[in-house]
Parts: sequence; structure tokens; C-alpha cells
Amino acid sequence: MTTAASNPSPAAAGEAARSGPFAFFARDFTASIVVFLVAMPLCMGIAIASGVPPEKGLVTGIIGGLVVGLLAGSPLQVSGPAAGLAVIVFEFVREHGLEALGPVLLLAGVFQLVAGALRLGGLFRAISPAVVHGMLAGIGALIVIGQFHILFDEKPMSSGLENLAMMPSRVLGLDPSNLASTELAVMLGVLTMVVMLGWEKVRPKSMGLVPGALLGVVAATAAAWALGLDVARIAVPESIGAAFTLPTDSGWFAPLGNPALIVAALAIAFIASAETLLSAAAVDRMHDGVRTKYDKELRAQGIGNLLCGVFGALPMTGVIVRSSANVQAGAKTRLSTILHGTWILAFIALLPWLLREVPMAALGGVLVVTGWRLVSISHVRHLFHNYGAFPAVIWAVTFVLVVTTDLLTGVLAGLALTVLELAPHFRNLKLKVEEHESDESTRLALGGGATFLGLTRLNKVLEKLPHGRPVHLDLGQLKVMDHTTAETISEWLNRRRQSGHADRVTGPEPILRPLPVAA
Repeated sequence: MTTAASNPSPAAAGEAARSGPFAFFARDFTASIVVFLVAMPLCMGIAIASGVPPEKGLVTGIIGGLVVGLLAGSPLQVSGPAAGLAVIVFEFVREHGLEALGPVLLLAGVFQLVAGALRLGGLFRAISPAVVHGMLAGIGALIVIGQFHILFDEKPMSSGLENLAMMPSRVLGLDPSNLASTELAVMLGVLTMVVMLGWEKVRPKSMGLVPGALLGVVAATAAAWALGLDVARIAVPESIGAAFTLPTDSGWFAPLGNPALIVAALAIAFIASAETLLSAAAVDRMHDGVRTKYDKELRAQGIGNLLCGVFGALPMTGVIVRSSANVQAGAKTRLSTILHGTWILAFIALLPWLLREVPMAALGGVLVVTGWRLVSISHVRHLFHNYGAFPAVIWAVTFVLVVTTDLLTGVLAGLALTVLELAPHFRNLKLKVEEHESDESTRLALGGGATFLGLTRLNKVLEKLPHGRPVHLDLGQLKVMDHTTAETISEWLNRRRQSGHADRVTGPEPILRPLPVAA
């Protein structure tokens, strides 16, 4: 299991020698335009899916670019409103009102700041991938069945099960012989989805960075404008100042006296942090530049969410769709992320009239496709194929409970099952790590139990191993390895091998699957 080492090309060495915020201005500038075009429809669509006015999502995108982009520990990660929090915000606003979201979000930001100051960023990386992907799949399903009603110019119901139950009646209520506003809205939503998906199938390589979501929204907007269709359109404030509303009521902090809202702030902080840091880890796998500083990223997200709370906007996380677009577009520094926030601010300041022409059903179509992609069956197949039935059960339980009850219940149940996974191995849970240096390589020997309980420590050891020097990872003394640790080690090995490191692994076969307790 070795890979030949490779030397960096002269071009790569030249790029590495450059430094400063404007060292790669041309690349960062063009990448920022791409990210801006991806972010605009998603910021508005996620706001609508969250049950708040669309400008709230745009404000979060601006703060995510201008503030978090400047402070982030992951320079190429893009922050903004995320589909992963849309469901919890929708339920919160329905139960407590939009006016309570600001102070709760401010408190969530404070929690993130404190967690970053206490260097707890590494703990979030120890969350089981089965729980994370089950949560995201559940969120995706809820977005699909909720935004389905937006396609009909109707508001979603109060729960996922109610939304699901109402879907047949929406379809049966259509009358093709009488094209009223409902039928026209559905046609625009379908047009958006067809253009989005069709473009991704046929787009030429030279236009690979043009986002399908943007083209879908443009197509639906142009059709609605040209034909003068009577469908619901998004509402945008007349001025940029109206989007940034500061608290004026002396009782603004009153909701924080409610223990239930403090719990909600903790839930938002936990989920936002987990999604952010997992996204940051995924971004690190996409490039060979500066690695993420997880505690710094957590502090930056805390400041961002604190500001979002002050301005009454949506909560933010690091988001993988916009971040991957940033990397693929050639971004090299944080300047790209900062500029994308500038473009959003300029657009809503100078062209708000254009946003008011966008049909609600078009954004519903974007979110239906986005939600559907979160329901990735490939993740649970991967878990089952590589690690057996129990991680797949964790995924399924988390998914079902997120859809049928609520997000927090599903996540807590999934975390409880990851603890239960360790029950048969409780005598072998202590992780032993020994590092030995030789003339040719570094030998890292693991013994005892490699589980999520010791993953924070293991990550620190792995990240301190020298670059440019082969590593021998010896798993021969391990008694058990859970799927969370196995995934982490696999990702670490892949990153090093992609960088040309000639590493090798020895130990029981299969190397990176849960190992039985030794007799």
C-alpha cells in the first residue's frame, strides 16, 4: 500500500513562493464571481425554506463573505445560510416567531466563540459520519417535501409528516385545462429544475463553472416576465438599509429568559459547528494549500452568527456546495470569499428591482433539487459495504427520526447508538499511540481501541507527522476500530498519498474496517 513520491512542478513551486492577500488576485477575482452566482439563489431559497424573508439569507451571505471570510480558519471555505439549518429555523420561527430568532442566534454565536476559545473544534470531528450523513439526508428529505408546496405557490405545513400527507392533494388539485396561478407556478418550478439538471448533463467544459441553479432561476424569471404570468414573486426591501435591521426594543433579550430557547441556541450552535467543521475537512481534501485551523474557524463562525443575530438574519455555517465551487474555480486565498460577499452586497444595493421579478416557485425548484442531493444513498451504501450493518442502522435511525420527529431528537439518537456500538469493547477502549523514528520513515503504532473517544488525540498526532517523510502506520496491536476512526484514517491516508507521500499500513485485514475484539 505505497505510492511513489512526486516532486512539485516548477509552476507549483512558483505559486508556493507567492504570498500576500493579492498574490493570486486574478484567480481569486474570477472565483469570487462564480461563488457569487452560486450563492445568490441559494441564499434566497434557503431563507424561504426557513420561513423568513429572502433578504435575511442575503444578509447572512454578506456577513459570511465580508466578516467570516476575513477571519476564517479555513481560507477557501465559503460561509452563508445552509440547508442543514433550514428545517430547525423553520420550526423555531413557527413556534416562537421571527423576533425571537435574533437573540437566540446571538447566544448561539457566543456558544461557538466559547467553544473555539476552549479549543473544542477537534471534538466535532469525532462525530460519527453515520450520524452526520443521516442528519443531512433527513434534512434533505424535509426540504424536498416542504419546498414541494412552494412549487404550488403554497406555504409548507408545520411538520414533515403533514407536508408529506398533503403532497397527493396538491398534485390531484391541478387542472391542466385551466392554467391559473397554481398551474403556472408549477410549470415555472419544473422549468427551473429541468434547466438545472439538463445544464449539468450537456454543459461544455469551457462553461463548466456556470452554475445550473442560476440558469434555472434566470430561465423561470425570464419566462414569467415575458409572459406576464400572475405568480408569487419574492419580496425584497426597497433599500439595503432595510435589510440590515438593528434591535431597537429594550426587551430584545427577553426571549433568553426562556430555558427552551437557550436549548434551541445550543442546538443551533452544535449543528452549525458540526456542519462547518466537517465541510472544512472536505474542503481540505480538495486542495493542497493551507490546512484548516479548526478552533479559529469555530471562533470566526461564532462572530458571524453573533452578527447575524444582531441583524436578525439567518444562522450560517460553512457550506460545501459554495466552497467546492470556490476551489474548483481556482481560488487560492480568502480574498475570493471576501469578494463574493461584496458582490452580494452590491447586487441587492443596486439591483433590488431585478430580484423582485424572481418567482417563488423558481427558488422552490432550486431547493427541491438541493434537498434531493442531500438524500445521498451512496453514503449509507458505503457505510454498510465497508463497516457492516450497525453504522447503516445508525444512519437509518437518525434519518427516520429527523423526518418524523425533529432534528435534535434524530441527532441525539444517532449519537447514543454510536456509544452503544462500543459496548462489546468496553475493556479495550483505551487508545495507545507510540511514535518511533528511523532513518527512512516514521513508525506510528496504534494499540488498544481506536474509537471516536480518542479521535481528537489521534487527529493531533496524525497532523503533527512530518511532511515529506514516509509514515509506517502499524495497526497490529489494535483490539477494535470503530467506523468513525476508520473513516478518519482513510481520509488522512488519501490526502497524504495524493500529495505524493510513500506511506504504508500494516495490520489485520481488512485494514480499515472494524476489527473484532481479540480473544
